[in-house]
Formats: sequence, C-alpha cells, structure tokens
Amino acid sequence: MSDFFAARLQMALTLGTHIIFACFGIGLPLLLIFVEWRFLKTGDELWRTLGKRWSKTFGVLFAVGAVSGTVLSFELGLLWPEFMGTYGAVIGLPFVLEGFAFFLEAIFVGIYLYTWDRLPPRVHWFTAFPIALSGLAGGTFVVAANAWMNVPTGFELDKNGRVESADPMTALFNPGMPAQAAHMIVAALMVTGFMVAAYYAFETLKGRKSEYNRRGLTLGLGMGIIAALLQGPVGHEAGHMVAKYQPIKLAAMEGHFETTDWAPLRIGGIPNMETRETTMAIEIPGGLSMIAFNDPTATVRGLNEFPDEDLPPVAVVHFAFQAMVGIGTMLMGLGLWTFWRVWKKQPIGDNRWLLWAIVAAGPLSIVALEAGWIVTEVGRQPWIVHGVMRTSDAVTEAPGVVPLFIVTVAIYAGLVVGTVVTLQILSRIPMPEPRHDA
Repeated sequence: MSDFFAARLQMALTLGTHIIFACFGIGLPLLLIFVEWRFLKTGDELWRTLGKRWSKTFGVLFAVGAVSGTVLSFELGLLWPEFMGTYGAVIGLPFVLEGFAFFLEAIFVGIYLYTWDRLPPRVHWFTAFPIALSGLAGGTFVVAANAWMNVPTGFELDKNGRVESADPMTALFNPGMPAQAAHMIVAALMVTGFMVAAYYAFETLKGRKSEYNRRGLTLGLGMGIIAALLQGPVGHEAGHMVAKYQPIKLAAMEGHFETTDWAPLRIGGIPNMETRETTMAIEIPGGLSMIAFNDPTATVRGLNEFPDEDLPPVAVVHFAFQAMVGIGTMLMGLGLWTFWRVWKKQPIGDNRWLLWAIVAAGPLSIVALEAGWIVTEVGRQPWIVHGVMRTSDAVTEAPGVVPLFIVTVAIYAGLVVGTVVTLQILSRIPMPEPRHDA
C-alpha cells in the first residue's frame, strides 16, 4: 500500500465515521427542543422522561463526535500539508467559525445535560436552542469548506502557483455552498429521524407497545419522512450546481460517455471504460438534461470529452450515486406508505411489515449518507481543489503514513464498538415511572 493511498483511505475512514456522529449533533437537539416543549405545554411527565433519555444518548454521541472531528482537523495538516500550506489563508475562515460554533455548543451541552433538575423547566428548555443553532452553524461551515474544494473561488495565484491574494468571505460563500450545505443538513435530519424511528420500531416489534415507544417512533419517523421528501428538491438544486461547475462529476454519476442533447437519465447500469458505454441501464430520454438544466433538450457533456487523467473512478461514483438516489426514493416511498396509513387512521405499530421497513430505513439512511459523500469526494478526483491542485500533489512526503493508517483503523474500531456498547447499556436502564404531579 502506498503512502498516498493510505492517506486517502485514512481520510475516508475518519470522515465517513465522523459524519454519522455529526448528523446526530444536528438532528437530536431539534427533537429535544420539541419533546421538552411538549412537556411545558402539556405537563405530561412522559415527554420529559423521553427528553432526559435522549439527552444522555446525545451526550455520548456529542463526545464521540468531538473526538472524531478533532482528528480530522489534525489530519488536514499532517496528511495534506501542501493543500493547507497553499490554501489555508483562503479557506481557513470556515474552520475558525466552526471552532467558535463548537465551543458555544459544548458550553451549552454541559449546561443542558447537568441542569435538568437544577433550572426551572422553561429556562432549561431555552438552553437547548444554542445547541441546535451551533450544531446547524458548525455543519454549515464545514460543508462550506468542502463546497469550496468543489467550486474554488476567492483567490488569485502567482506564476509559481502560490496564493498572492485571498478573499476569505468570497471563499466561504462560494457558489457551491448553499446547495451542498442544504443537502447535508437535510441528510443529517433524515439519518437522525430514521435511526431514532428504527430503534422504537424494533422495540415495538418485540412486543413493547408502550406510549413511550409510540411517541419515540412517531417523532423520529416524522423527522425522517419530512427530510426524505425535502431531499428531492434539495438534491435537484445540488445537481444543478454539479452540472454547472463539475461536468465531469455529473457525467461520472450517470455513466454518461457521449456528449449529446436529450441526454438520458440512467437507472442502474454498469459503466465500461474499455467500450466507453454504460450497459444494462434503464434509460429515460432527456431525463439527465432535464435534471441538470431544467430542459430535456439541453446538451450534457460526456466523459469522452475530457482527458483520461482528469476522470474520477467512474464505476465507483456511478454506483454510489445510484445507491444514494435509490435509497432516497425508497425512503420517500416509506413516507407515502406511512401517510396512507395515517390517512386511513390505521396505527403504524399494528403493521409488522411497515415496522420492519422502518427498522431497515435507519441503517439504509446511513448507507445513503455515505454514498453521497463518496459521490462528493471521489467524484472530485483527481483534484483536491477542483481544477487547481491535484490530490497527489497535496499529500505529505513524511514517512509512516501506512502504520498511522493501521493504528487509526484500530482506534476507530474501538471507538465505534465502545459507542455502541455504551448506547446499549443506556437503553437497558429502566425507565422511571412518569410523575403526574406537574
């Protein structure tokens, strides 16, 4: 294994792990705000009990996410020194702002977790709002930095390839930021919602049809379904951005080789780099042109128009994109199924097929999330900064990258296992009987 490949694998491992915890950091505070509001509104102690238990889970996930996110910050400098050395002045601002957001979030997480019985209920509820806002802001700032890597703006290079002028604000609000940030935030809400719903659906399948589990299932499923339905139009806007600024990535996503108008949308298919065609796909004429440019007759550039050395691993990008869209479509279908049962006034917990579908939706939402990041990151290759700096030119020349990767795998495996075990222990703690004196 080369040092370059090991460095890329390490970033993939650490980012792919951290992004899951980051999703809960964005989604869970919103659920906590809602359940505590319901307690304040109704005086029903069961809402407060739900909030207390969720806050413990959030505390664990926040702590693990903080550690894994810090590792990523160090890796940018250790593994990719040329990238940070050249463009740090351009893209440093979102990382600084994310740091402030994290510190604010950490302060209020501590206050929120330890003052359930020490602050008046309404005051305690208010302490959750900075957590939610900081989580949303931090996620937005980090994604803004990644969007800049896809659509680099706000700088000028001298003849030696060094930055001679930088505009951090322009870099922060780059053209790719709004669509990519919205896409990620909605994905975070989708993962949080469906994972919460999956847990309570599984509890219901085991015969535990309590009001506590019903409320947890309903809230998680509601968040997940709303996010899944929003992801359609949000993803459509992200597709426009990719079509405009990264036509190679768009062509790889669809396995589109020939430049043509009425470009077809492909469902499935296997890209073949030797024959330069995608076989075994269901093609919808004009579908890709419509998605990319809102015009079924629009011309979409194909992979054959670009040099081979500028192409990403087409099959990897195509399969990841198909997985993301396919799972997203299934989750939308789950939402429609749920709405139909609600409209028919049929309890969700009485249909075992629906409950098993909800259980599957949790891990599938994470698969869709990871597939989306594969499209984003692998689809940009061979560039670390699209069109400006190649990934191979940014990697460290220091020795020891492969051993570092092996150690990182072991540490992260322990981190994930420890997190799962801790959450299982928390789930087995008996739920206190709700008081009705409020």
